[in-house]
Amino acid sequence: MSQTSAPPTLIFIIGPPAVGKMTVGYELARRTGLKLFHNHHTIELALQFFPFGSPPFARLVGEFRQRILEEVAASDLPGLIFTYVWAFDQPGDHASVARLADIFAPRGGRVLYVELEATQQERLRRNETEFRLAQKPSKRDVAVSRQRLLEHDSVYRLNSGGEFDHRADWLRIDNTELPPEAVAERIIDHFALPAAGA
Repeated sequence: MSQTSAPPTLIFIIGPPAVGKMTVGYELARRTGLKLFHNHHTIELALQFFPFGSPPFARLVGEFRQRILEEVAASDLPGLIFTYVWAFDQPGDHASVARLADIFAPRGGRVLYVELEATQQERLRRNETEFRLAQKPSKRDVAVSRQRLLEHDSVYRLNSGGEFDHRADWLRIDNTELPPEAVAERIIDHFALPAAGA
């Protein structure tokens, strides 16, 4: 990072599958100038070689994400938006988020968390949208994708239930009926994020 650069910002956009993390992330990136690194950038790459959930798949996804965040944190980029499905009942997910956040914090970076939540019915609808399927080839078998979404909802706790609402670095938004533009504006206003080019 150059001497004249401001400390980088890492924004986690968290929430269950098909809640709108990537779509909101694109809108937020457009308005702030931060780069978007959505979780399927690494998933789709690793799936070219190994099955979902296999040990080599998990290692590659984890290492790709860590290295990209390390390079961004050390660069002149203003920061990064990263999307993540966080199972709040899984200690491994807490550890993964903390490990990624710790890449930015020692450099004086700002780490922020945006949690999205929406009804399952709305998420099932979004699971089949054109933009999602264009960006995430592994979701194009919509029957399988739908079944996985339902299974994950039944097995994991994919929203915090307000557990972190007291934190200044955490913003929870029910975006069931909100367009991504409105969600992005709320994030920008809440955290006083600079506009692109500012």
